[in-house]
Amino acid sequence: MRTRTPPLAPKLTDDVTVHIVLNDFGEKRAFLETDEAEADEWTIVSNILNGEYSNPVRVVAFNIAEGWSRDVTDDIARAVIERGRSENHLAKLERSLSSELSGSQSNSEIETDRCGASSA
Repeated sequence: MRTRTPPLAPKLTDDVTVHIVLNDFGEKRAFLETDEAEADEWTIVSNILNGEYSNPVRVVAFNIAEGWSRDVTDDIARAVIERGRSENHLAKLERSLSSELSGSQSNSEIETDRCGASSA
């Protein structure tokens, strides 16, 4: 009796869509390693909202069982905005940016005063 050699790649049993994120690290870009259980659209959107990626620039989705891949960056951006609004993430971000900008404005006013310009 002849023994069967197992296939090099396991047979896909699940018809799933996988999302991967291209992150810009400044000097280089890389697709980030993602656990297969966390490669769905919901988790990717959650990770973006929670700041898990420092600078996501592209999201690619693919489904091997169906034989397709595509750039879904715009879809993910819309989902981030929608969930951000519905889950109040954007209000938190606005408050954070507002306080940062207030501090920056104070610093720029100080710099203006040092340069001899008058402030109103």
